[in-house]
Amino acid sequence: MFQGSFVALVTPMAATGEIDFAALERLLDYHVEQGSDGIVAVGTTGESATLDQAEHCEVIARVVKHLAGRLPVFAGTGANSTREAIELTRCAAEAGADAALLVTPYYNKPTQEGLFLHHKAIAEAVSIPQILYNVPARTGCDMITATVLRLAAIDNIIGLKDATADLARARELLEQRPDGFMLYSGDDDTAMELILNGGDGVISVTANVAPRAMRDVAAAALKGDRSSAEALNGKLAELHQKLFVESNPIPVKWGVEQLGLIGPGIRLPMTPLSPEYHDTVRSAMDKAGLI
Repeated sequence: MFQGSFVALVTPMAATGEIDFAALERLLDYHVEQGSDGIVAVGTTGESATLDQAEHCEVIARVVKHLAGRLPVFAGTGANSTREAIELTRCAAEAGADAALLVTPYYNKPTQEGLFLHHKAIAEAVSIPQILYNVPARTGCDMITATVLRLAAIDNIIGLKDATADLARARELLEQRPDGFMLYSGDDDTAMELILNGGDGVISVTANVAPRAMRDVAAAALKGDRSSAEALNGKLAELHQKLFVESNPIPVKWGVEQLGLIGPGIRLPMTPLSPEYHDTVRSAMDKAGLI
């Protein structure tokens, strides 16, 4: 249904931490011009954890309205409260998002049965297509393949964003997934390989600063053109790593700022990129041909 490079979009902010909606619209236009395959609004990279519910819903609505169908929109609507996740997912559906992206509940560490019932409840409450999001290094909660496959049997659960970087596990799911169930990489460093193995795309942090290059890597991998994909991805390899020298989205927001696309704003408890890493990230961007 949806394939390619989807940008895990940063949320532009003023120095005060208030959302900069004018910059958000400029950023969306930039990604349309650069050929990104889709936008993920208010995911982890969009600082979902520090936006209140009204802001969360407003960003989704504004992204959908401004794009006006030019790109598909996945809306981050996960929460560690099932009730809150349902409310946010309803916001996404009412705004006209193409799908909701739902991270596993963080901090409270549910069982596999709890994960199943959490996502089942959201899917039953809101009919919008839904994509599961497993990022155990960030949430402290790991959704195993058997649970993913149970949830894949629910009609409006259409895919998984896998940020484990475990390619053996991804291959296991690719072999067992039902027809039409999508698998997206949530790890830029291993995304090319996951797509070459049959995955459907990437939800990318790197695409914030290198949207066209990530689109080209995904397109080559989707065609099964390993040599082209490796050549393209090789130019981004250092960037994939250096954008995580501090917690995401600290480095990537700094990188987008260096491109002149957004201001320096970020919300506590996140802080601007430490000066000691400026040259590290700048060097990786330079090697990728971005500055």
